[in-house]
Amino acid sequence: MNVIYNSDHFWIFAYPAQHGFELVDKCGLRTVYLDGASAWHFRHEMEEIPEDERSEENIDAFLEDYCSGVARPIVVH
Repeated sequence: MNVIYNSDHFWIFAYPAQHGFELVDKCGLRTVYLDGASAWHFRHEMEEIPEDERSEENIDAFLEDYCSGVARPIVVH
């Protein structure tokens, strides 16, 4: 597992051996794991963000949209 993005609002973890990504919304306490086609799609969408638009604010907004509706609550037992 590698941390490939860390902001005040999100983490992105990469799992190279599984070709997957985990998106963690720190404020919303929710997470989504992407593998297979969804991981491929996510990676390519991230790569399509122009260099001059890769601010923390823009990436966090992208991640918020990406997690919307698919992320699950983080539950601690």
